[in-house]
Amino acid sequence: MSESSTEPNALVAGLNPEQREAATHESLRLRILAGAGSGKTRVLTRRIAYQSATGAIDPRAVLAVTFTRKAASELRSRLGQLGLRDGVQAGTFHSIAWAQLRQRWAERGITPPELITSKLGMIRSVSGERTTTALLDVMSEIEWANARCVEPEDYPAAATTARRDPPYDPTRMAEIMAAYVNHKRRQRVVDFDDLLRLAARDLRADPVYASGRQWMNRFLFVDEFQDVNPRQFQLLSAWMGEGAHLTVVGDPHQAIYAWNGADASYLVDMPRYFQETATVSLTRNYRSSPQILTVANQVLRDGSDQRGAALVPTRPDGPIPTVAVHPDEVQEARHIARELRSARRPGRRWADLAVLVRTNAQLAPLTQALGAAGIPHRTRGGGGLLDQPEVNDALRSLRRAREVGTWIGDLARELREVRPQVERSEALLDGDDDDNFDDNFDEATAAAEPSGPVPRGAVPNRRETAAGPSGHAGRIAPQHLTADRLANLDELVRMGREYLDLDPAGTPTGFSAWLRSSLADAGGSDTDVVELSTFHAAKGLEWKVVHLAGVEKGLIPIHFAETQGELAEETRLFYVAITRAEDELVLHRAEKRTTGTREMRRKPSAFLEPVEAALDFLNGVEHRRPRAPRSRQGHKSAPVTKAGLTGADAELFGRLRAWRLEQSRAAKKPAFVILTDDVLTRLASDRPVTRAQLLETRGIGPTKADLFGQALLKLIADSDS
Repeated sequence: MSESSTEPNALVAGLNPEQREAATHESLRLRILAGAGSGKTRVLTRRIAYQSATGAIDPRAVLAVTFTRKAASELRSRLGQLGLRDGVQAGTFHSIAWAQLRQRWAERGITPPELITSKLGMIRSVSGERTTTALLDVMSEIEWANARCVEPEDYPAAATTARRDPPYDPTRMAEIMAAYVNHKRRQRVVDFDDLLRLAARDLRADPVYASGRQWMNRFLFVDEFQDVNPRQFQLLSAWMGEGAHLTVVGDPHQAIYAWNGADASYLVDMPRYFQETATVSLTRNYRSSPQILTVANQVLRDGSDQRGAALVPTRPDGPIPTVAVHPDEVQEARHIARELRSARRPGRRWADLAVLVRTNAQLAPLTQALGAAGIPHRTRGGGGLLDQPEVNDALRSLRRAREVGTWIGDLARELREVRPQVERSEALLDGDDDDNFDDNFDEATAAAEPSGPVPRGAVPNRRETAAGPSGHAGRIAPQHLTADRLANLDELVRMGREYLDLDPAGTPTGFSAWLRSSLADAGGSDTDVVELSTFHAAKGLEWKVVHLAGVEKGLIPIHFAETQGELAEETRLFYVAITRAEDELVLHRAEKRTTGTREMRRKPSAFLEPVEAALDFLNGVEHRRPRAPRSRQGHKSAPVTKAGLTGADAELFGRLRAWRLEQSRAAKKPAFVILTDDVLTRLASDRPVTRAQLLETRGIGPTKADLFGQALLKLIADSDS
């Protein structure tokens, strides 16, 4: 059958029943909940083509909105293959708004204002800041406020409610925002954020003009609807006239941009915004093996707050995912390099392989290991160490240094001086986890810039981006540092010491050259390379083999995720990373990591609990390891797993999990935030009978003992009776 056939039945031939229903549905308002790998782009283009072929819509009045120019180009290409080569308008919110504004200004004889592509120069003028890091912080807040439709005078209250981490006092931040707005007005320029606001304003201000625009684009299709923010939704609403058709496609399980202002409630609660909305769910996954989907579904089941059905596999069985534990991050990176080389065999390219991490700071040792192994690779989305503003600020001072050793020592000392101040401002994810690990490392190593396919101009906030030292005489400005930023600078110190070990007489110029050589992408312009990427930057992509590195507490979930919503988004982000894999998935963690000059022990991520539960199911494991002896002698027992419990202990573990589920639902928090499975296992094994014994259980501190101690001791006592 010809791909370009315009016969309606031919256009939907080959679709599964749910896809066919989505393509042929006659509702004016349709929500398509498309799970990962379910063929959403195919369904969206087939719906436009089918509805056009049947006469239900006029393709000349179709407006298809995507989040990237690449997606818009692909959509137009596919529609062309289906016979719709002309007429359909497809673009991003910004490109469509810009075209609308230019046409409007031309009609009214207005000279268009200049469109600036970078805010940094103007922000520098109104703020007095000179460092890239501080300027990026300010820009991040300006863009977040615009995405949320927050005016400068409302910013302090809105930022506090949203738990923002602005570079200045919120009142001062609001003053800078107001000055920026006024400066643009005086200079008669607009930025990309202004395009959406002005386009919506024109439509609201002139009903006659709005009516004409709404008639011209009366059939609206929006992709990735879970990523829409209030400003974009405002414009979309202005585009919609009475009786307008609206089809949206999205996946609540892939809503990972709330930090950037996105609001998944527009998708999740769409019937509340648009009456008589029909819904079709696409759950059949054509990307990943059943074994990978088992892990993904279990992770989502344990921790996400978004509604949606589990993915259903359609592919043949594949290898069971594995979890690998390594002594440190260097050995982790070298092991991954060896695995990548083994995975490349006849019929499989380097480009079929990827390594994904949560934070940018994790990329440096991986880049070094792959370079040393001669594996061609590329860092996606500007996530490399040398792409980070605070690293570049620090390296500028290197040019004035006489000796590398002195410069590295001074930088390490400055980091030690500011670290306590930074760490005091960072909240621990779980202050009750009382054991021999150093929780402060959670803050010291998380460099989290989700450099992903986000709306144009989007820059993450200070918790998410990587930026830091002032660059003034090599000193560091603590007010612009976060724990995430310390991690990138710590990695720079670590690499400096490695360079000095290799060349004790090395020069600043030599170190700079070595650094760039060690961290350079080894693939050049070649497309057959291994991709190194953050989780965020990997969204929308897929590879046959995926390695997830650093699945450890403080990184996954990121250390500053504390609220129910933040932890749920971290769960979804982990799910997105898992579902990038087609055939093989390997998760890695290190037992130690080096930050600057400090070596810290690491704890496994709580997200490994649902992963291991899924692996137990897939492997049919009854006993992962022998049960540890019960201890009531005032010392902590050796860790055991739930798979190692038998008899009455297994029954108690089941009752403890049921109790935890009730607490989780009541508190509206993921279950592992209440108590992890490892803690429940220790309780079932050790059976403490007093508060003092309860406090000896690793993972239970005074706060959790106060909250849950009485209930836990009663459950244990009832089990013993």
